[in-house]
Amino acid sequence: MTLKVLEVEQGEWAVLRVAGEMDLVTSPAVRQHVHDAVAEGRRSLVLDLGEVRFCDSSGVGVLIAARRLMRSCSGRLRLILPAQGAVDGSHVNRVLAALGVRRLFEVYPDLHTATDETAEPLSA
Repeated sequence: MTLKVLEVEQGEWAVLRVAGEMDLVTSPAVRQHVHDAVAEGRRSLVLDLGEVRFCDSSGVGVLIAARRLMRSCSGRLRLILPAQGAVDGSHVNRVLAALGVRRLFEVYPDLHTATDETAEPLSA
């Protein structure tokens, strides 16, 4: 399976909708899209990972690097994992939890909630 990244805007948020597999071969594309958004001056970024069916350690590395990049430019990063991710776990949610890094991210169940300034993230 390949990886697709679609960029859309939702108010002040740049939203990257990622679908497919985030692995050693495909993860650099996500990294490049994050860097491009920052280079364009975007400081509020949502990564919609609801359609990611597989994520290995290189994909997790890209997510951690994106978090670091956004923090370094006083930006914000939010992740979207499917609503059921909080209950029975999406693949990405399970991988992040297994590696002990899920708590590093602000995770939301959908785009509406992720771009709502008053919404609280899902608990880790």
